[in-house]
Amino acid sequence: MIPIARPVMGEPEAAAARRAILSGWITQGPEVEAFEAEFARSVGAEFACAVSSCTTALHLALLVAGVEPGDEVITVSHSYIATANSIRYCGALPVFVDIEPAGYNMDPSLLEAARTERTRAVLCVHQMGMPCDLPAILAFARRHGLPLIEDAACAAGSEILWQGQWQPIGRPHGDAACFSFHPRKVMSTGDGGMITTARPDWDRRLRLLRQHAMSVPDRVRHASAQVVFESYDSVGYNYRLTDIQAAVGREQLKRLPEFVVRRRELAARYVELLAGIDGLGLPAEPAWARTNWQSYCVRLPDGCDQRQVMQSMLERGIGTRRGIMCSHREPAYASMPPRQPLPHSEQAQERCVLLPLYHDMSEDDQQAVTAALRDACAVRT
Repeated sequence: MIPIARPVMGEPEAAAARRAILSGWITQGPEVEAFEAEFARSVGAEFACAVSSCTTALHLALLVAGVEPGDEVITVSHSYIATANSIRYCGALPVFVDIEPAGYNMDPSLLEAARTERTRAVLCVHQMGMPCDLPAILAFARRHGLPLIEDAACAAGSEILWQGQWQPIGRPHGDAACFSFHPRKVMSTGDGGMITTARPDWDRRLRLLRQHAMSVPDRVRHASAQVVFESYDSVGYNYRLTDIQAAVGREQLKRLPEFVVRRRELAARYVELLAGIDGLGLPAEPAWARTNWQSYCVRLPDGCDQRQVMQSMLERGIGTRRGIMCSHREPAYASMPPRQPLPHSEQAQERCVLLPLYHDMSEDDQQAVTAALRDACAVRT
């Protein structure tokens, strides 16, 4: 079986997990602190706060941005449902805008029409690791005094050309950027997330909320020579990353540049191999973006049935995924229909297929994927 993805784990990660396990401190502790510092340095952020997932990262970032029940947050439907769910966790409503058809990211030209007096924030997505048009989105947010939160779940290792210089996604360019370390991502801790920000007030609040809003962190309490009684002045959450996960993350972070180089090689090879499939749409980077190629998304030729193509490839031992889901089409959001039409989002879900791409993928694997896709696309309705 050629899977859609496969995490890159080995002896360094196993040794790191063992180190944390044998240390006697396995919940949020010194490994988490070190991981945060190293991640912040790697992206050029002033602060990085580790949490249990990117979903919890988005939830906390929205809370710290001041999103409350009854507010609205402009975002895209064309994303994993966690993006919209994080807004609902705050009691707010997602206001969906369509994507640009070529890059599968938020269309900045639609933001003005989506804004109302209840708009409280903008939540953009770097879909599949491809940076979105941050300058245009940030200009809109700043013009209206709105916080901008980046859903960078897939974007560890991606870069954007910012004011003439290449900068990592996560610097951040908005008010906060949220990352995922799920096994489908380029680097993984099994599960987990990170929030980067340049705002010290946000960082303090994030750290408080992720640990039950405990006034004195447990590490401080355990290290104190005096008895300390903590207090809980607000409702917080158990959104902590463990030291075992953080230890693994530190090793993954060291290897992230290597992972990205390899994925870019694989993506370039796909361009060569897939060029001969008539009508197949291939992904492409804009001149101002460098993606980590977290996923490789192709648009099927006209007349190809998405499910049939995927089934044909599965029968030949090749895993695929459909185009990125649209949250507004899910039953959970049936009572919140989009205010604007979302044709490009819906077409991308229906006509795109994600192909296998992972670090140790061989040339034979890619040739097998290409052959299976070519044969599947030969069957037209």
